[in-house]
Amino acid sequence: MTDTTPPFRLLPGAPDSPVLLHVPHSSREIPRDVREGILLDDGELARELDHLTDAHTAEIAAAASAAAGSTPWRFVNRLSRLVVDPERFPDEREEMLSVGMGAVYTRTAHRAPLRPEGFDPGPLLDRYFTPYARAMTDVVAERLAVAGRVVIVDVHSYPSGRLPYELHGDGPRPPVCLGTDPFHTPPALLDAARRAFGGFGGVGTDSPFAGTYVPLEHYGRDPRVSALMVEIRRDLYMGEPGGPAGPGAEALGLGLAALVDAVA
Repeated sequence: MTDTTPPFRLLPGAPDSPVLLHVPHSSREIPRDVREGILLDDGELARELDHLTDAHTAEIAAAASAAAGSTPWRFVNRLSRLVVDPERFPDEREEMLSVGMGAVYTRTAHRAPLRPEGFDPGPLLDRYFTPYARAMTDVVAERLAVAGRVVIVDVHSYPSGRLPYELHGDGPRPPVCLGTDPFHTPPALLDAARRAFGGFGGVGTDSPFAGTYVPLEHYGRDPRVSALMVEIRRDLYMGEPGGPAGPGAEALGLGLAALVDAVA
C-alpha cells in the first residue's frame, strides 16, 4: 500500500441500504516503514499476526454481502491492527492502554514489548487513525442522509482460548459473542442477531468482549445510529491460531446475511 492509498476500502451496497458491515481487524498488511518500528523479528511478527488478526472476517462479510437480499455497505480496514487499531479510543478513555494496546499497540498479545519504550504514537494516529475515523464518520452521515438510519454490524473473530492481553477473558467464550452498547444496541437488533446465529452452538452477550463501534461524532448522541458487534469464535471456521478458512466460514456468511436482511 502506498502513502496515497486510503487505509480502508469502502464497498458500496444497495443505494437505500442502512446496513454497514465494519471489518476492522481482518488484514495482516503492515507498511514497510511501520514494520521498521516493531521490535519483533519476522517469525515473532508472523505469530503475533496469527493471534491478533481476525482472519477471514473480510471474506465472511463478503459472503454475507453476496447472499443478502439487500446488499449492505462494507467498510474494511486495509491494514493490520498492529499499525493502528481504529476501534480504540485515541486517548486516556481507552482501558486497553493498561496493557499497552490503545489505538497504537506497544505490547503484544502476550504482553511482551512490541515497540520501543517511549514510542510516540502521534504520527501513526495522524497518518492512519484520523483519516479512517473521518471516513467512517462520513459514510455514516451519508447513509443517514439517504436511508434515515444506520445499522453498523461490527464483524470480528476471537480465539477459543484466552490470550494474556484480555482484560475480561475469564467469562464464557460462546461460539458467537454479541457485543452491545446501552445506547446504540436496541433490543430488536440484538434479537435479530440471536436468531441469525442461533444454529452455531450458542450465542452469548458481552463476554469475553463487550461494546461495539460507533463513530465518536455519533456515539451516545444519535439514536438513528444503531450498532452491534459480532465476535465469532475462530474454531467455528478455521484452524487456530492462523490457519485457513474451513466450511464453517460459508455458513457464517449466510448467518450474517440473515442478520443483514432482518434489519435492512
